Amino acid sequence: MGCKNPFAPSFDENIGGDKPAISDQKDIQGIFQNFNYAYTFKDTTIYGRLIAHDFTFTYRDYDKGYDISWGRFDEMRTTLGLFQNAQRLDLIWNNIVLFTQDSLTANIVRGFNLTIVFNPSDVIRVDGRVNMTLRKDFETQIWQIIRWIDESNF
Repeated sequence: MGCKNPFAPSFDENIGGDKPAISDQKDIQGIFQNFNYAYTFKDTTIYGRLIAHDFTFTYRDYDKGYDISWGRFDEMRTTLGLFQNAQRLDLIWNNIVLFTQDSLTANIVRGFNLTIVFNPSDVIRVDGRVNMTLRKDFETQIWQIIRWIDESNF
C-alpha cells in the first residue's frame, strides 16, 4: 500500500511556464516585461538596459503649469531613489491605446497602474498612460526607450 506525504510533494516542473523572467528585449513586449521585472525586484541594472543613452523623460508639473524633461542620468538617479525608498512597487500594464511601428522605431501609448508602498501608512497610487518611443538597434536587434512622456495623474 502506497502513501503520499503532503509535506514532501513532488516537484512541479510547470511552475513559471516556458517564459523567462527577463527578456532579451528583441521584441517590444520584452521592454514591458523587463520594466515590470525591474520595478518588482527594484533592479537598476535591468532598468538601465531599457533606457537609451539619448533618452528623454517628460512630465507635466501641474503646480508650475509646464512640462519638465530630463535625460538618462537624471532618470537613473530618480529611479534609484524610488527603488531605495519604496518597500514595494506593484506595476500593472493595461491596454495599449496606440501602437505604430516600422523596422527601427515604435510608438506606444499604454495604460498603467502603479502602487508605491513606502510604508504601511504611506501608499501612493498612480494611474495613467505612458507615451513611449522605442528604437531598435540595427546591429543588436535590441529595443530601448528613447522618449517617455508621462501622462499620469501624479
